[in-house]
Amino acid sequence: MPHQGNHKIFSTAPGSFEQGALGIFHFQLNNNAVYREFVHALGIQPQKVCTITDIPFLPVRFFKTHAVQSGVFSPQAIFESSGTTGMVSSRHLVKETALYEESFTRGFERTYGPASGYCIIGLLPSYLERGHSSLVYMVDQLIRQSGHPDSGFYLDEYEKLAGLLRQLDQKGQPVLLIGVTFALLDFAEKYPMPLSHTIIMETGGMKGRRREMIRQEVHEILQMAFSQTAIHSEYGMTELLSQAYSKGGGLYNCPPWMRVLLRDEEDPLDIKTSGAGIVNIIDLANLHSCSFIATDDAGKVYSDGSFEILGRTDGSDMRGCSLLVVS
Repeated sequence: MPHQGNHKIFSTAPGSFEQGALGIFHFQLNNNAVYREFVHALGIQPQKVCTITDIPFLPVRFFKTHAVQSGVFSPQAIFESSGTTGMVSSRHLVKETALYEESFTRGFERTYGPASGYCIIGLLPSYLERGHSSLVYMVDQLIRQSGHPDSGFYLDEYEKLAGLLRQLDQKGQPVLLIGVTFALLDFAEKYPMPLSHTIIMETGGMKGRRREMIRQEVHEILQMAFSQTAIHSEYGMTELLSQAYSKGGGLYNCPPWMRVLLRDEEDPLDIKTSGAGIVNIIDLANLHSCSFIATDDAGKVYSDGSFEILGRTDGSDMRGCSLLVVS
């Protein structure tokens, strides 16, 4: 079980998010050379950053080219993005894994309750194969927290998994089946079965294994195969230490220490709190890297803070920022 500390970033006091984000902005400006150079290159005066929409967001691709860290430390873990051969991977230097563990444990429990209530099954590469994946690390820890004897990784054991799921379903055992999209689709094709006590959660990821499909199509196939009313989703990335969850329909909710904003496609410094645009994320758990990330995802944010991901941009939305090279 990870330490359930009381790090102040996880405080849910009213109004604490904006105050916390502005405090972290100034901390990272002073302690993160990459972020400081970026902010200076934009010509932004720190004293004029008074609200979260004034904060500059670092393009996510900087994690591929720079060590993005706030302060001087030897990382306890380095998470790397999976990519095809020849691609440059993102690298997230994590000062303390305990902070990540507290973030994902609290985030999971807010949405689903304690992991100990489930048998947790990962249709993912195991920790031994992909120990540098933040997602695999998280699922590995949740499997441990679940304490169920059948919890584990089953990526290449579809037949065994099918028998196990039937057995668990007959017992009425709550199960979380979490997997990359291509693996869930492969399993659904080979072993469709009604599952009454299983939450099926996709984490995205085709990675050339199958033709690209829109989320709705993927969810319909999985709903049909497993007699589910809704397919759940997890939204996270190598460069974040927090996750958002969807209980169906691709509508995600953030934990209180994470927020999704939008930037204008033509003007990356034009930030808004709702509507449609390119997704910017504030993740207060990224205390020791950078909490303000400009992603390459297009999305919609609603007035209650929930959001949808509509697809990927090709990076051309970065226009002004793409001219900046941090030395």
